[in-house]
Amino acid sequence: MPLVSVIIPCYNEQATIRLLLEALYHQSYPREKLEVLLSDGMSTDNTRAEVARFQGDFPDLSVRVVDNAQRSIPSGLNRAIEAAQGVYIVRLDAHSVPAQDYIERSVAALQAGEGDNVGGVWEIRPGGPGWVARSIAAAAAHPLGVGDALYRYTSQAAYVDTVPFGSFSRQLLTELGGYDESLLSNEDYELNARLRARGGRVRLDPRIRSGYFARSSLSKLARQYFRYGYWKLQMLRRYPRTLRWRQALPPVFVLGLLGLLLLAPFWNLARILLVCGIGVYFLVLFAGSLPAAIQKRDPPLALGMPLAIAVMHLSWGSGFIVSLLRGKRVK
Repeated sequence: MPLVSVIIPCYNEQATIRLLLEALYHQSYPREKLEVLLSDGMSTDNTRAEVARFQGDFPDLSVRVVDNAQRSIPSGLNRAIEAAQGVYIVRLDAHSVPAQDYIERSVAALQAGEGDNVGGVWEIRPGGPGWVARSIAAAAAHPLGVGDALYRYTSQAAYVDTVPFGSFSRQLLTELGGYDESLLSNEDYELNARLRARGGRVRLDPRIRSGYFARSSLSKLARQYFRYGYWKLQMLRRYPRTLRWRQALPPVFVLGLLGLLLLAPFWNLARILLVCGIGVYFLVLFAGSLPAAIQKRDPPLALGMPLAIAVMHLSWGSGFIVSLLRGKRVK
């Protein structure tokens, strides 16, 4: 069986890194055919100590730490790719916990020619205790929150624009030139845009599954989605044809709210439209969230999910608009 390199960018991940490494240790793929490359952005917590403890406890799994002095995700991925020796590369995240057959299924799909990049479905998990963390996790797996990002909720295999993480041949990643280090987010989508431009296929296989820990608070969620929106525009400057309708809605919504807020002190109709618009918006979110709250038997989700989805929409839209106003173009 071919050697597989698992590449993982990380920074201050002491809370979850052991869970990920133990999941890799228990993979169904032969352990002697795995190498794990952790590209660490010079963590200031106990991430490296946790890795060292794991290496001492499980020396039969090859785990190496690579320095990522630039401290960005794409630079970390590229440093790991440069150090990788495997025929295939599986990209994971320090917040993820792959299913036991994750690598086996990924490699089998690549060898069968099902796609040039093969990925699976996230099982979103709360990033902390409490109803807010549970609400964020539920929102991050709901179509109202993530639109047509099928990898967050589908049960159907499909060819798609992008997948979380992904698995590739190392030769293909080398030919593509690795990840774009000028983008601090959307690096996976941008890489897949280049892959598809040359005729490659991105395959989503729901049998390939991994757990993913969502953000634990609304403030962390807001920062995450602002960053997503900001760097999405920078990516779209290069690939405008990759814009999807769902990505245009949040900035339009934010601009509409801002316009009505500015007009409301001077125009009665603007005040009416603002109140009605916000009311209808949250009514739709509540109606969409209520079935999930009932299904999970978790009543606080009926309130928490609309809040989390609103934070996602407003933060993503605001980041997109700020990026547009700054007018910065990546090279």
